[in-house]
Amino acid sequence: MKNAMTKLPDTNDNKPRDFIREIISGDLNTGQHKDVVTRFPPEPNGYLHIGHGKSICLNFGVAAEFGGRCHLRFDDTNPIKEEQEFIDAIETDVRWLGFNWEPHRYFASDNFEKLYTWAEHLIKKGNAYVDDLSAEEIRSFRGTLTEPGKNSPYRDRSIEENLDLFRRMKSGEFGDGVRVLRAKIDMTSGNINLRDPVLYRILHTQHPRTGNEWCIYPTYDYAHGQSDAIEGITHSLCTLEFEDHRPLYDWLVEHLPTPSRPRQYEFARLNLTYTVLSKRRLTQLVQEGHVTGWNDPRMPTLAGMRRRGLPAPALRDFVMRIGITKSEAVVEAALLEHCVREHLNKSALRRMAVLDPLKIVIENYPEGESERLEAVNNPENEADGIRHVPFSRELWIERQDFMEDPPKKFFRLSPGREVRLRYAYYVTCNEVIKDASGTVMELRCTYDPATRGGGSPDGRKVKGTLHWVSASHAATAEVRLYDTLFTAETPGSKTGNMLDDLNPNSLTILEGCKIEPALEKTTQGETVQFERHGYFCVDVESEKDSGQIIFNRTIGLRDTWAKLQKQDT
Repeated sequence: MKNAMTKLPDTNDNKPRDFIREIISGDLNTGQHKDVVTRFPPEPNGYLHIGHGKSICLNFGVAAEFGGRCHLRFDDTNPIKEEQEFIDAIETDVRWLGFNWEPHRYFASDNFEKLYTWAEHLIKKGNAYVDDLSAEEIRSFRGTLTEPGKNSPYRDRSIEENLDLFRRMKSGEFGDGVRVLRAKIDMTSGNINLRDPVLYRILHTQHPRTGNEWCIYPTYDYAHGQSDAIEGITHSLCTLEFEDHRPLYDWLVEHLPTPSRPRQYEFARLNLTYTVLSKRRLTQLVQEGHVTGWNDPRMPTLAGMRRRGLPAPALRDFVMRIGITKSEAVVEAALLEHCVREHLNKSALRRMAVLDPLKIVIENYPEGESERLEAVNNPENEADGIRHVPFSRELWIERQDFMEDPPKKFFRLSPGREVRLRYAYYVTCNEVIKDASGTVMELRCTYDPATRGGGSPDGRKVKGTLHWVSASHAATAEVRLYDTLFTAETPGSKTGNMLDDLNPNSLTILEGCKIEPALEKTTQGETVQFERHGYFCVDVESEKDSGQIIFNRTIGLRDTWAKLQKQDT
């Protein structure tokens, strides 16, 4: 059956080239492989982050480019940490990034019976044995990077005894941790991964898919490569931390009757400033309540980024730009932000929202009347057309757009000064209304009816242009302003504790914000630009029927990366 893979358009005319793609191209040209089969094999013990996004784009991307297929496989060999919630979330994330694995979805647990049979094969060939050493003893016997390991006293058990003990392990006769099955390779090897690694351990724990059928489970190192072989994977692509595991990967494939011989290739993982991409650290942030959950918009998880409104094409573009290399490097978060802004600038509809409202009353505008003014939806795309925004006697403007005693270069509204209201009219502030404490509560203004649309027939110029919302037509919204979760480029680099660098201002919640009517129609998954503020999306907690409209700030307008690039040229 042909794979229903989504082939993504290139972000530019030149297809990316890197050492992985060169290897694949060479294998096809020499006839080593007729087809390309890759896989994305997450363990379902947490949510995916942007680092996984790089792997997703690579595995699915190269398969699509070379006319092959990419499998989605869950390496579910540790039932203690794995949950259906994580499986569902992973599938959602992969689809959101634009990829389709159907019909090739697999689980390592699908292969448990085969893996067990092959483990017995290793025992019968004298290549595996049952060990009674504790986990702590195994670690002490393994040695160090500079000192060789020493053999377990159980290493020379007979094949018959090993088979008997292994089958009794399978039948549930022994408790957790009492015995393990180890490969018999070389305890003096310079590669610690070849010093008789554990292949099976006893875990009397219910598995999300197999229930209580098994009480012994294969280790990742054992199950991973063999699952690749069973699925016919041609190019097993993984990050550099698995480079030292490749000799074990190859040893197992060579010593087992696998139906194919996959090859492993390693590439540098993604490291990003102002965040952490360790699953252990991300889990800590969630469990200790430093964030609201795995999909918190401050998290580098794909779920968090999606909730924050980052567009999937921008993430794919980011991955293409950073490239696939063998060298570890830290990527500036500003580059990701640049890719997001670049995409949204072309695609996001423009809207007006006032986050800190100050009322103005246009005294010479007829009471009880209103009109509809034309506003451009997106100056970058004429096809998006126009919308009509209501205008009336009472409006909301940003409080920061008014100063009673402004400095010299303040070009917004102040007493006696004329400014332009976006898409509307010129207005002049005539009076300032304050409360008993001296706080400005309202501005009394006049408008020039001849300046409809923002232009002056007599040619006079104004320097300030303000956005606004009609008071009688506005909806009220909560706006959440997100910033980086950490204040340091490398969290924890100074003290060793990432929590010391948590940003206390990573979230600011604004209530009582005023938005134009069109924003009430914004749908889930759509990101729009609030003019002069940045890009925003509707939050998943938003309930329009109840009047609880919530917007998350995706990103501001200032492009740090573009500025840096200009400085370098």
